[in-house]
Amino acid sequence: MQDTYILTLSCPDQRGIVHAVSGFLMERGGNIEEAAQFNDHGTGLFFMRVQFACAELDAGALRAQLTVLAERFAMRWQLHEAAQPMRTVIFVSREGHCLNDLLFRWKSGLLPLDIRAIVSNHRDFYQLAASYNVPFHHIAVTRDHKAQAEARQLEIIDGEDAELVVLARYMQVLSDGMCQRLAGRAINIHHSFLPSFKGARPYWQAHERGVKLIGATAHYVTADLDEGPIIEQDVARVDHSATVEDLTAVGRDTESQVLARAVKWHSEHRVLLNGQRTVVFR
Repeated sequence: MQDTYILTLSCPDQRGIVHAVSGFLMERGGNIEEAAQFNDHGTGLFFMRVQFACAELDAGALRAQLTVLAERFAMRWQLHEAAQPMRTVIFVSREGHCLNDLLFRWKSGLLPLDIRAIVSNHRDFYQLAASYNVPFHHIAVTRDHKAQAEARQLEIIDGEDAELVVLARYMQVLSDGMCQRLAGRAINIHHSFLPSFKGARPYWQAHERGVKLIGATAHYVTADLDEGPIIEQDVARVDHSATVEDLTAVGRDTESQVLARAVKWHSEHRVLLNGQRTVVFR
């Protein structure tokens, strides 16, 4: 019986990397099922994702032997078991369209996730969480108790051994310390109007200005608010006849789709960080 693995790596670009990786796998009975690579000529870095089946060695043995290959090329790498769903915690506030979409896709087998908990600063979606048999944690966040709230949130994330945190319209700014703790494993979604239409009622502001494109951006969370490395974006066209309600509906649909794609690609280990950018092997 063969197990399927996903190897992701980045390193300084040089000759022989693809040959060395494919040769390494062939010598150990590996069969490459999917492979993608990218040479960033601007930074001189090489990125690669390989999905392969192997019956001769288990994950521990492969990792031990990959260490030698990685040292040769100064690789940053990870090896994942493809069949293992990604342990995930979802944060949400009072807008549930992204949460509902993710839960439905997960239960439909469209996202390789293991959703372990839902965390919210409001109680609105405890019944939705219960309908999917997912633990719901209400943690109020106030200016005076933000540090205590984040400490409790981190307890849940660590207790569930979460590999991914999804901010599914979680309307609280994370502290710099929280962002650092979740670096590279927290994904946020926001509408495309930033920085033009900040604050409350962004779709009302967009309607007043006659906006013709409604969009969304999914990105990794960093201490720079809404400026983390972008994973996915999309837009939908609207016209003069659209009401504020129409714009809001289009925006919610776009946000849900963009976030779902970003979460899917991340959970399939298709996203590699490249400084302030990402490499996405779709």
